Amino acid sequence: MPVITITDPSLLSELLRYEGTVEFQGPDGQRLGQFTAGALHKLPRGVQSPFTDEQLVELRQQRDGRPLSEILRDLKGRN
Repeated sequence: MPVITITDPSLLSELLRYEGTVEFQGPDGQRLGQFTAGALHKLPRGVQSPFTDEQLVELRQQRDGRPLSEILRDLKGRN
């Protein structure tokens, strides 16, 4: 994912003031995109997880599955 570093102090402080989604527009009003503050690993407002906090903790502790190296080896073998 491309990263844009914000160096303008006034823009940075303005973005840090908001908790929800902010829309970016160019000087002509053209919509450029959205910025959602603190959105990593959080559900949007109004969306509820089908799992309880206890279930999420349990799921994070599970270590079943295959190592990535094994999966990649199997994929290479399909060629």
